[in-house]
Amino acid sequence: VQLQASGGGLVQAGGSLRLSCAASGHTFSRFNMGWFRQAPGKEREFVATIGWAGDRKSYADSVKGRFTISRDNAKNTMYLQMTSLKPDDTAVYYCAIQRIPYGVPSTRSPEYEYWGQGTLVTVSS
Repeated sequence: VQLQASGGGLVQAGGSLRLSCAASGHTFSRFNMGWFRQAPGKEREFVATIGWAGDRKSYADSVKGRFTISRDNAKNTMYLQMTSLKPDDTAVYYCAIQRIPYGVPSTRSPEYEYWGQGTLVTVSS
C-alpha cells in the first residue's frame, strides 16, 4: 500500500492550498481516510476525516470552516482544500487510511494503519 501526499508549499497568510493524497495497492473505496499534521516541536494532531462513501466528514475545531476534505474513489485520491491559512497551520501534513473497512471515521491516529510520507505546508505571516 502506498499513499502519496502532494500539494504542500509556501503560502502567505490568508492564502489557499489544496493537498492531494493518491493511494495505490489498496481497496481505497472501502476505508475511511484522514488528514493529520505535525508542527515543529509538537505532536501529530488530527485535522479532518472522511467516510468511505465521501460523507461523514469531521474537522478539528482549529480548521473548521476553513478546510474542506473530499475524496474521489474513482481516482483513489483524497483532497484537503485549505483556505484562509494562518501561520499556525504550518506543519507537515499526512494522509492516512483507517485500519478497519467501513466503520466510523476516527479522529485518533492509532485507528489508522497506512500513512503517506507527508507534505510540508509553510504559511508566512
